[in-house]
Amino acid sequence: MFDIGFLELLIIGVVGLLVLGPERLPKAARTAGMWIGKIKRTVANMQREISSQLEAEELRQKLDAQQKKLDENLNKIKRDVEAYAEPESTRQAKSDPAPDLSADTATTTVSDPPQKTPTISGAASDKALSDKENASR
Repeated sequence: MFDIGFLELLIIGVVGLLVLGPERLPKAARTAGMWIGKIKRTVANMQREISSQLEAEELRQKLDAQQKKLDENLNKIKRDVEAYAEPESTRQAKSDPAPDLSADTATTTVSDPPQKTPTISGAASDKALSDKENASR
């Protein structure tokens, strides 16, 4: 803070003794010491508060950066999952323009999807085949 050596302190002490006298010098030195101590504590508290605010701001910036990265990754994953889960016909429908359906066009009917026939494997299929052959005779 200040570069005050021993000689400067000695000169200040002699001048203070001459100006204030021996009765008031100890009380003045005690008061000056208290004020200097208060100033030092205040400056130290301000420095601590400033450094804690800077650390908090730095942490907020890191948190915001991490949140942005997470949001970007989440959006990318959502798009990937949606693209994977989207059926092929829907992808083609999105790429093709929608036809104009007006009132005078014919309506289309939706047919039922083909039924999957159960298959029989192993010994059960052999028995089923022999039963069919016996029934056809």
